[in-house]
Amino acid sequence: MPITTTEKIWMDGELVDSDQARIHVLTHTLHYGCGVFEGIRAYPTDSGPAVFRLTDHIERLFNSAKIFMIDVPFTPRDIIDATKLTVRVNGLAECYIRPIVYLGYGEMGLNPLPCPVNVSIAVWPWGAYLGDEGVANGVRMKISSWQRHDPNALPPAAKGTGMYINSSMAKVEALKSGYDEAILLSPQGYVSECTGENLFVVRHGRIITPPLSAGALEGITQDSVITIARDLGYEVEFGNLLRSDLYVAEEAFLTGTAAEVVPIASVDDRVLNGGQPGPITRQVQEIYRAAVRGQVDRYKDWVEHVG
Repeated sequence: MPITTTEKIWMDGELVDSDQARIHVLTHTLHYGCGVFEGIRAYPTDSGPAVFRLTDHIERLFNSAKIFMIDVPFTPRDIIDATKLTVRVNGLAECYIRPIVYLGYGEMGLNPLPCPVNVSIAVWPWGAYLGDEGVANGVRMKISSWQRHDPNALPPAAKGTGMYINSSMAKVEALKSGYDEAILLSPQGYVSECTGENLFVVRHGRIITPPLSAGALEGITQDSVITIARDLGYEVEFGNLLRSDLYVAEEAFLTGTAAEVVPIASVDDRVLNGGQPGPITRQVQEIYRAAVRGQVDRYKDWVEHVG
């Protein structure tokens, strides 16, 4: 999806004009993919724009950096405040937010430890990641021929920049084959996650999502949806799933900051629920949409106002 340019980007403690937010061609992360990032959204509320679960996202950013042994030269509070500032100065009521920690210019080679560490935060308007049609009526999924990487090869708990080439290859394969999105399996053959989203299935009234041990990222939207579903009275569990479990699910949906909550219409051309979003999916989707806008009292601590 194209980026709509905004006025300011936060870089290492300063707001700079968007067209001046530049890095050197020999920036270490550009060559070796060693960096960490987050995807966050801000939504309009009755009290102005608010960032959904901002503190949780920044905590995960710092946890990712710790796994990669990257020492961030700012505190989590610094980045939380900088994120709010960047949304505020760009005058956006609703936007996508991309904080990124990357290794800068000055060192080259596979040892990242001597490299300078830089942090930037950009914001821009961004619509439905998988399209309005997908949100409304569901998306067509393909089991990828590319596996999710083994957790002893790359740590799936870290949201690392270079690790997403795995997701990109699966995404391209799915799109070239006429599907909307891909599902990756773990090296053991269990369902892991989509290219940038967690996955849920409904079987016999229970909601199941793959565990971290299957290579799934510990999703913040995933956690929100688990809380919403349990508060609705549904049984939610982490459990290993085979691809055949997806084919016979009563309904299924995916979750992520960019995608939000999206119904799955089919997997490998096996249609779920007649190709229509299921009732549990719809119920969760509607409450999530209200919660991120501060319209559900029990979840109001999830929204952090930028004003």
